[in-house]
Amino acid sequence: MNKSGFRNLVSGHADGFVASGLRLALGVASLGYGLAIRIRNELYQRGWKSIQGAAVPVISVGNLTTGGTGKTPLVAMVCHLLQESGLRPGVVSRGYGSVDGGANDEKLVLNLLCPNVPHAQDPDRVAAANSLTSSKCVDAIVMDDGFQHRRLQRDLDIVLIDATNPFGYGNLLPRGLLREPLSSLQRADIVMITRANLVGAQVLAEIERAIIDAAPQLVGHILHIDFQPTFLRNPDGTRMSLSDEVTRPVYLMAGIGNPDAFQGTVIRAGMRVAGTSWFPDHHHYSSDDLNRVQQQAKASNEAMIVTTLKDLVKLPTGCLNVRALEIAAVFPNPNHAGVLERLIRRAVVREPGVTPFRK
Repeated sequence: MNKSGFRNLVSGHADGFVASGLRLALGVASLGYGLAIRIRNELYQRGWKSIQGAAVPVISVGNLTTGGTGKTPLVAMVCHLLQESGLRPGVVSRGYGSVDGGANDEKLVLNLLCPNVPHAQDPDRVAAANSLTSSKCVDAIVMDDGFQHRRLQRDLDIVLIDATNPFGYGNLLPRGLLREPLSSLQRADIVMITRANLVGAQVLAEIERAIIDAAPQLVGHILHIDFQPTFLRNPDGTRMSLSDEVTRPVYLMAGIGNPDAFQGTVIRAGMRVAGTSWFPDHHHYSSDDLNRVQQQAKASNEAMIVTTLKDLVKLPTGCLNVRALEIAAVFPNPNHAGVLERLIRRAVVREPGVTPFRK
């Protein structure tokens, strides 16, 4: 079953006797998964599994669900805020989806967005943090996709929730998309609701109520983030104005966790979508994949192929007719930017009287 079919199944959109039976089986499996998660968290909570600190402050950016919530642009934002304060951040990540131990797509994107920030990939995030701090080249660490990685102590826990599918259809894996129950938000310091502009005010209020019910300490620490399209990036790194291409049909290609949200962003940018080809998250494109997409785009009124930055960085240099839609994370409420900066400042100041963050 492909990703789209799985989402249709767990969301309840797929009906019939077979679909109902599969959901029942997945529900039974999620009971075992949930028990394992509760035991693991309890072991950490009681100190029976050790949590190890790093030599510098650690800020984690993670989520509760599988799929794309927009972690990469938020990791970049945190890195930029730290740099503006005069600190030297480094990034640690698991490296999921890499080939032969090379850089995965998130690392390749962050190399573009944060070119002077060192990035260590290792399933053992403690080892990755130690490799950065031992070189004396960083004085703060941003941990990408770190909420479930309990072993590395963090000074600030940021959890992202996608407004378009906030709670993974309300069930733990594999019956839904939740990695952990909502009660785990009690470990979080900030929740950032991403793609907040894609839902109405009532839906946002309902999401916030569910968050506060699960984790009352988050009152005043729930922020809204929008992802705004900015440019089209060419494979050679040059950029094109969106207004220059808005009248041309586009064909979308992506291997990401939330392709529907990507398509929505493209449409909001004023582009006319002539067709789509979706691939699994972290997909590595073969020549056959690219040839097929190019043929489909050509048959769709000679549409320009538009993808995400995560996909573009993995394509061979010969894909000259592919462009990536760049997005920027922005706060619709300027006060929310101040909340994030204040909490980051509190996290990175470990010595009394030292204020490394800008005022």
